[in-house]
Amino acid sequence: MDPAVLGTRLASSAISPLVKKLFVAEGPGAGLVDRPIRLSSYVSFRGERRTLTDQDVRKLAGRLVDRAVGSPGERPFPADEETAVGDALARTLLGLGDLDMDDVQAVRLGHRELARTLLAHSLGSGSDPASGLSADASVFLASAVEWACLHILHFFTQRSTFVARTLVEQSRSQAELIAKLDELITRMPRRDARDASFERRYGTYLTGRHGKLMIYGIDLTDSPGAWPLDVAYLSLEVTGWLDRPPHPDPTIPLKHGGIVWSPSPRPADQILAAHDKVLLRGVAGSGKTTLVQWLAVSATRAAPDGPLAYLHGLVPFVLPLRTLIRHGERLPGPERFLEAADSPLGGAQPDGWADRVLGARRGLVLVDGMDEIPDTERERTRAWLQGLITAYPGNRWLVTSRPSAVRENWLADDGFTELTLSPMSPTDVTAFIHRWHDAARTGAPDDGGLLDTYERQLLTAVRTKADLGRLATNPLMCGLICALHRDRRGYLPHGRKELYEAALAMLLTRRDRERDLTATGVGLRQEPQMQLLQRLAYWLIRNGRTELDRTHAERIIGDALPSVPEAAALGDAATVFSHLLLRSGLLREPAPGAVDFVHRTFQDYLGARAAVEVWDIGLLTDHAADDQWEDVIRMAVAHGRPRERAEILEGLLTAGIDADRLVQQRVFLLAAACLEHATELDPGVREQVEFHVGVFVPPVSEQAARDLASVGPLALDLLPPPDNLTDEEARLTVVAASHVDSEAAIPYLARFARHPSLKVRSQLVWAWSRFDTERYAEEVIGELDPEGLHFTVRDEAQLRALEDMGGRPEIQFKGPFETDHIAVHVGRFAPTNLLITDNEYPVDLDFLRGADSVIEVALLHCKNLLDLSAPTGLAPRGIFLDEAHLVTRGLDSWRELRRLTLDALTDLDSDDGWSVLADLPHLSHLAMSVDSCTEIPASLRLPGLRTLYLNDFTDATEAVDLSRIPNHFPFLTTLQINGTHTTRSRLRGIPPNATLQA
Repeated sequence: MDPAVLGTRLASSAISPLVKKLFVAEGPGAGLVDRPIRLSSYVSFRGERRTLTDQDVRKLAGRLVDRAVGSPGERPFPADEETAVGDALARTLLGLGDLDMDDVQAVRLGHRELARTLLAHSLGSGSDPASGLSADASVFLASAVEWACLHILHFFTQRSTFVARTLVEQSRSQAELIAKLDELITRMPRRDARDASFERRYGTYLTGRHGKLMIYGIDLTDSPGAWPLDVAYLSLEVTGWLDRPPHPDPTIPLKHGGIVWSPSPRPADQILAAHDKVLLRGVAGSGKTTLVQWLAVSATRAAPDGPLAYLHGLVPFVLPLRTLIRHGERLPGPERFLEAADSPLGGAQPDGWADRVLGARRGLVLVDGMDEIPDTERERTRAWLQGLITAYPGNRWLVTSRPSAVRENWLADDGFTELTLSPMSPTDVTAFIHRWHDAARTGAPDDGGLLDTYERQLLTAVRTKADLGRLATNPLMCGLICALHRDRRGYLPHGRKELYEAALAMLLTRRDRERDLTATGVGLRQEPQMQLLQRLAYWLIRNGRTELDRTHAERIIGDALPSVPEAAALGDAATVFSHLLLRSGLLREPAPGAVDFVHRTFQDYLGARAAVEVWDIGLLTDHAADDQWEDVIRMAVAHGRPRERAEILEGLLTAGIDADRLVQQRVFLLAAACLEHATELDPGVREQVEFHVGVFVPPVSEQAARDLASVGPLALDLLPPPDNLTDEEARLTVVAASHVDSEAAIPYLARFARHPSLKVRSQLVWAWSRFDTERYAEEVIGELDPEGLHFTVRDEAQLRALEDMGGRPEIQFKGPFETDHIAVHVGRFAPTNLLITDNEYPVDLDFLRGADSVIEVALLHCKNLLDLSAPTGLAPRGIFLDEAHLVTRGLDSWRELRRLTLDALTDLDSDDGWSVLADLPHLSHLAMSVDSCTEIPASLRLPGLRTLYLNDFTDATEAVDLSRIPNHFPFLTTLQINGTHTTRSRLRGIPPNATLQA
């Protein structure tokens, strides 16, 4: 590899700062030197002026190699040689301190000869830097040394100590050579440079296309229809088994070497940091597509050390499935990703670019809307996904879907983790209301005083009115509630159907009135618009689609016009359709010639209205097991009269009785969910529904528990009391009750507060954020048996409530708590076990000064953790860290440490880290990843270690040799290996005393 070629990967602005660190800075009077200076006095890793250690030089060399191989394009050498190449480059550069020449002689040699001299010196010292490297790696090493030498010589010529009089011309030529190389990089880009240039252009396009978010109800006078994603995005949480325990028994508390692991909520935009393949479920309007937009835009500008650092360098591919299958074509390969997603840049991408991105494991593939394609298409889509993942391993994949569109563990065999978007917590709802009104003020400054009043009224209403709180569970519903509250001057309808009706009235009539368009005489009343729109919606539903061609839409409108004379008066079908597209606020053109509804919820509502009007009850019940019809059937019950409701529900029960258990559960639960919308119904029909749904109580899985909760408060009447339930049945029952969007769940959950199972009580703690803080604290949290239980607080209100109850011995601060607040709590209540998780503030342990009660500490997902040094007097016995490299940040001061647990997804891979562990005199329990065993120094001995947990919960396939474990830890009494079904196949030399749990 020629240095000019390497320059396409490392331009001067990238390599010069690294080279400068190899040499000492000039001091005062440096320009008075009138003779050449020996290189050994220049370097910063020798002599009295030493500022770098040999290890620092190795890190600089490793960083240079990382930058080169991390650039777009083909790798210059195999990935498994990165460390070896970095070490070889470091050894070569360290030879600068041993060369018997001065700066003038070095410049006269020229950069190529200086590089050859350095490599020859290393070889003459008995250490061939290229020994053991492949041919590609050796070529890269030689080019890297030559490129570095070019910059080293240029660096010499720019110092005041250089004897400029004798080498002015050569100095100029060195600068010109570097300038020409950089110019060459710009004017004659290689494929790598073309890729990088296109990715910058593509990133700008993504930001423009996905960087705005529609907030329903703000698109009125003087207000834009969409708002910057940075302002409007609200980070929701997901639940599921996000983390694996450091040992197989999740009930063992931290003081025994672990932590209670529950389905812990995490920020939704962090899920791909820990899992490279995720199937994310969420109800309509829960924010799935918004999350896809956020991830795509964030990847184009993620900082390498920010909260979304894992996205840095990734290339997003946003693939809405309904668009990909619009014309019934084959699902695309990578080369057609952009074209199939209607990106105008599809034809501008360099040949093979997408293949290179995915081959380099830099892809962020966002497949949105598995529920928006027909059931018959899903298996084909699954096979398409499997083929892509097999061909391009190591990328990050996100698939979104409504909860019931695909069965539980549908993609589990392909390595997908299944997670669910959580309903908005009261804190989320409050934040959304604040943001909505802030956005509205931007568009209507003269309305600011009224908006302040509306905002306060609405915040009070969602806290005090149970029906309203049940509706405000996702961004779509919250946006509609905010818009209607403003539109109706503080009055809100009750119930979901009434809310949709009011929202449609607002969108169909208020927008034209606000824009003074009705005065032109071209307005159309609400009912004629509804009649035409519901025809479009019902066609989409019957055909299992969410988009249709404009020509087909105009044909449907044309067929309906004779029955809607008021609309026909506007003109022909094309004119009427254009009116609906431009004025209704419900239709949009996602691509030229295509039409869809702005949100699936409106399509389902209008389609249900049409089905009831034409008495298509049989068609509704025939689709009882089709997830795409679920919301349609619910709204049909809401639209129907008592006789129609009874007919629909009886048809659902008939469809479910003869079905297999899985389909039966779905259908019976759907029927139960419909009861909420049946204002008037034959009591006998209601009793039949409740009887049949009772078969699925208590739930048998987490998904079944959430499905049961979806029927609403009725689930609370069906769920059993805590008596005579097994621990697992009790836990799943609590999961179901805690997902019911009603404060009525609190008294039911309180009945489980004294349950002996730690898992059950942990689930009750995790549910706190879903309910009113003070009431839940009084009725549930205050009654929990604290033995072995971590009490999690997510905000100041929960912390105050816990303090009003006298604190608890084991507490978790989850979220951005300032350390001053934590210090005050610890000082007042003297907890013994302290967990700090997901904290974005700078964190060290100085706030624990004098807190001698704390014996166990966990620090997880604290991105700005500064220092682990234990304050004087603090002597914790155990610590849990999620990043292995943190052990070098002061852990050696924990002289009483007995137990160290490292997250299973991080590897202890530095000699310095192992040295810290070797110096801990009382360390007896260690939990770490299996892969950390490959990095143990050969000479390491930890004779005090008695218990070792090795964890393997990644997708890695590289072999790991455990045969030297007895040499490193000679007095182990417990060696336990925890992993997946593939763990055993990658382990070699398993000690005979090991136990393997997968």
